[in-house]
Amino acid sequence: MIKDRNRILLDSIKRLLRRKSNKHLCKIINKIHIADLSTLFPELSTIEQKTVFGMIDSLEKQGAFLSELDRKKFIEFIENLKIERLVKIFEAIPADDAADLIAKLPEDQSDSILNSMRKEGSEEVENLLLYKDDSAGGIMSTDFISISEEITTKEAIELIQSKYSDVDVAFYVYVINKHENLVGVVSLRQLVIEKPSAQIKDFMTTDVFSVKTDVDQEEVAKIVTRYDLLAVPVIDNEQKLVGVVTVDDIIDIIKQEATEDILKMGGIGVDEFIETQPIFKSTQKRFPWLLASCLGGIISFFIIEYFEKSLYQYAFLAAFIPIIMGMGGNIGIQSSTIVIRGLATGSLNINNIFSVVLKEVIIGSLLGIIYGTIIASVARFNFPIQYFSIAVGLSVVVSMGVAAFVGSLLPMIFAKLDIDPAIATGPFVTTAIDIISVFFYFFIALRFLSMAAM
Repeated sequence: MIKDRNRILLDSIKRLLRRKSNKHLCKIINKIHIADLSTLFPELSTIEQKTVFGMIDSLEKQGAFLSELDRKKFIEFIENLKIERLVKIFEAIPADDAADLIAKLPEDQSDSILNSMRKEGSEEVENLLLYKDDSAGGIMSTDFISISEEITTKEAIELIQSKYSDVDVAFYVYVINKHENLVGVVSLRQLVIEKPSAQIKDFMTTDVFSVKTDVDQEEVAKIVTRYDLLAVPVIDNEQKLVGVVTVDDIIDIIKQEATEDILKMGGIGVDEFIETQPIFKSTQKRFPWLLASCLGGIISFFIIEYFEKSLYQYAFLAAFIPIIMGMGGNIGIQSSTIVIRGLATGSLNINNIFSVVLKEVIIGSLLGIIYGTIIASVARFNFPIQYFSIAVGLSVVVSMGVAAFVGSLLPMIFAKLDIDPAIATGPFVTTAIDIISVFFYFFIALRFLSMAAM
């Protein structure tokens, strides 16, 4: 439905551009949500893009629009804009948004813009640029409401009306002491219902969830989602309140982190997208991950070669290699995915490694018994050789049980070593399971076939 609506909007914009009907075009552009307009933008020519952008009726909206573009499209587009115009846009938008945009630029261009900005605004942006992009300091906003714990409710409301009327996102009012340390929080609702003479420190909430500026953005997202917060305050090493991270930023973080995890689990670089990466760069990034699969395949080849004589004698063994490897690989990926997601959301604790792995092994073994029975029945029907069907069924059980063990253990070990557990999946888990499955299958099957030959 959104695609259809955007297609209609795009056709309308192009038609009005051809007719040079600027009055109607301006109305449409300023009615479209900025997020939708940024989606349509790549479909326009360079000249059309410049015309459309120029019709956005405020500097704030223009800045919000630029924030919606990815780095490559943003840099390409602003090449057609004068630095004076960029400076005006960056001065009009919140400092955190300006910092995010300037961080995308080459160093010489960003320095030029910062030097041209008003001193107060440039200093605020430069301070934000000191923090890592994926830290609480890097994503925080410096637009927040703070009041002293010593004032009354009436004084607080008057202060907010006079000093903070331009703060867009005012979910909470943060309370500081004379040293500017964060000591509490109150809601706007509380300020309205409390007596005008009541002092803030008498009814404020002192149990405040806060984060340090160097905390990773993923940890910030966990705190906000776990405690259902609309914003979380950011403090420096001296416990001074320096910013807030709001829920809209958290949504972007969750989307970004989930995308990164999925790409890592597939053994692909975190910024790997077909439409934005050169062919050589994409090839270069995928090469080391596929190398792990290649080496695993070579090891599997040597295992099969080791049992080559047995394969000549029992050629029917080869028929069940793909299904045993496939079942093991699938259950291993399932276990890895569950554990990685649990670690990412905080629902799993790495200290519970034994219970988590044991549970996955039991589940894998139970599923192995079910599917092992089914596959053993097929083996019995097609190859009525004594003990062979039992060997196939037992191989499936062992393969799936061990795969669940490996798939759940590796991410937990990686997390324990402070390595992103998402990299434990994909080529690492499937490769390890393929090797283990092939080995146990031949080992078990040949033992049972040897018993039948006696």
